[in-house]
Amino acid sequence: MSGVLDELFSKMLHSRIFKNRELLRPDYIPDELPHRENQIIALAKILAPALQGERPSNVFLYGLTGTGKTAVTKHVLKALKKHAENRVKLATIYVNCRHDDTNYRVLVRLCEAFNVNVPFTGLATAEVYRRFINGIEKFNGIAIVVLDEIDALVKKSGDDLLYKLTRVHTELRKSKVCIIGITNDLKFTEYLSARVISSLGEEELVFPPYTAPELEDILRMRVRDAFKPGVIDDSVIKLCAALAAREHGDARRALDLLRIAGEIAEREGSDRVTVKHVKKAHREIERDRIVEVLKTLPLHSKIIVLALYLLSKSKREATTGEIYNMYREICRELSLDELTQRRVSDLIN
Repeated sequence: MSGVLDELFSKMLHSRIFKNRELLRPDYIPDELPHRENQIIALAKILAPALQGERPSNVFLYGLTGTGKTAVTKHVLKALKKHAENRVKLATIYVNCRHDDTNYRVLVRLCEAFNVNVPFTGLATAEVYRRFINGIEKFNGIAIVVLDEIDALVKKSGDDLLYKLTRVHTELRKSKVCIIGITNDLKFTEYLSARVISSLGEEELVFPPYTAPELEDILRMRVRDAFKPGVIDDSVIKLCAALAAREHGDARRALDLLRIAGEIAEREGSDRVTVKHVKKAHREIERDRIVEVLKTLPLHSKIIVLALYLLSKSKREATTGEIYNMYREICRELSLDELTQRRVSDLIN
């Protein structure tokens, strides 16, 4: 067995497919972001006052998954920090609210950015917020806070922290704070109170989905540095772009398809990535995505899915009322408080 493993790992050390597969990861930010020039310039103009020591407007970025919101934000902030050196004291803090989805966790991340020690649990949220205010005042500069997937935070914990952060400048004398909110939920503002909308939505940028030709340009740029010469032909790039464009122009999906197709080709000992490998990658991603979506659904959404499954056994379409009655039965068995029928209808939609 050790001989088989030695042979397998030796092949991986000398890949015939990849030159640098990390360039295909969704968290890699390239130096160029094709077809997002307008959004880059618009965001840069909003944040530029920071270079003069002024507080930029809060800004909200809307767009479906994989439309470049996070990449553009990090790209602009990287350039902004470079120009801020020796001019103004500037800090950029990135928080993924899908991972840190409570007010306490977000505040802990903000405190960490200013070297404020806070236990991961145990303090009142108000106390953590007070320590954050003290920490940022000592910083004596401009802080740009990026709250990515901000909808996850608000849906779970409400918008109280968001309101405080958008009004935090009223509590500061030496420092200034700008908030960048990023969301995939185009109806996100429905979850916000009017007071937060007026504070947060000072500026808004919308990121449209990529078209198939635009995705092809993105993939060609990555292929050049991620794969060895001659292993990818144009039909592979076109298929990856077409499949991703069909699902609302998701660049992450296109890159994942290309990377996984390359890994499948590598495991099969192929010298080239073919359309066959892309089709296998597509099936693999679809299977993984359904499992992941079900795992991350909120509890009551999972119960609704279970209700739908149980009703589907009757092999006929169920009405919303029948789904709700089944949902209520499951909630009673689990001793859970029920949502209203209107809320369940919204979740079904």
